[in-house]
Amino acid sequence: MISPPDEILRVQDLTVEFPTEDGVVHAVRGVSYSLHEREVLGIVGESGSGKSVSSLAVMGLLPRGARVRGRILYRGDDLLTLSTRRRRGLRGRNIAMVFQDPMSALNPVHPIGDQLAEAVLAHGLVPRKQALARAKEMLDLVGIPQAEARLRSYPHEFSGGMRQRAMIAMAVINNPDVIIADEPTTALDVTVQAQILEKLLEVKDAVNAAIVLITHDLGVVAGIAHRVLVMYAGKPVEIGDTDTIFYRPRMPYTAGLLGSMPSLETSGGGRLRPIGGAPPSLINLPPGCPFSPRCPLADGACHSEEPGLAEAGEGGHYTACHHWDQLAAVADPTALFRTESEGVR
Repeated sequence: MISPPDEILRVQDLTVEFPTEDGVVHAVRGVSYSLHEREVLGIVGESGSGKSVSSLAVMGLLPRGARVRGRILYRGDDLLTLSTRRRRGLRGRNIAMVFQDPMSALNPVHPIGDQLAEAVLAHGLVPRKQALARAKEMLDLVGIPQAEARLRSYPHEFSGGMRQRAMIAMAVINNPDVIIADEPTTALDVTVQAQILEKLLEVKDAVNAAIVLITHDLGVVAGIAHRVLVMYAGKPVEIGDTDTIFYRPRMPYTAGLLGSMPSLETSGGGRLRPIGGAPPSLINLPPGCPFSPRCPLADGACHSEEPGLAEAGEGGHYTACHHWDQLAAVADPTALFRTESEGVR
């Protein structure tokens, strides 16, 4: 009998707030999830939904003024209670991150090889020559040609796709347990995007890591994520395995995201289906469900009481919606966001 994979990371009721002159920004409000060995968890949502902030909290990279509450358990140890020295020792070695903008994350005045080697030297007493050899090995692993010569190149001499590959190499150079990939395909064309995602999975298998993949595009997680967590206004609004989220969404916001994706139906000139309105201010959240001003199913209960996550009739599938059962009765939930010009089919 095959034993289930071990749990590596568990986030429990994570809350992150930023005090400002205009008020307190409630960036993350009660995020909880778990991550198991070799699993890929996709975290999706619009810009400003709290995806990146929640992951920066896991890494311990939030600014000093941030107020963080909850628990972040890495193999049973609460990262929020560890000393700065112990947490720094885990960062980059056991838990690594692929940042959103490689041009900003890489140092423009140091060669790529030196920056990769530094990630090794910071966590182990190895000779510099050995660290550079490891850096070359990682550039080979992520598919950069002429890896030995490229060690002496500077970030501006790499293309966007090559810089992103270098960031992946830096993240996995110490064989971490967890890789947090923060929108690793942003600003890349579709072909390069597919190559980066494929390479990320290959590297994951090579080092036996689990991945938290942050993106605003459900299409990115469709083929690689085992489970999906949907966030809105700093809070989880739906979580379940990938097939369930795509084919049986139980939160109108998730249905809206799915409907806004290009498909074969829209490739012939048909319009995409946008979600009307804009996300709420995280300083002055509206009463009730924060999605209610944009939701076609909203009623008085939605405007007065914010729903918590509840099981949506299937094991492991949870949603934060008063009317998930109404959505379940609709054959095509994305039809709720059709424009008037489309009509009802």
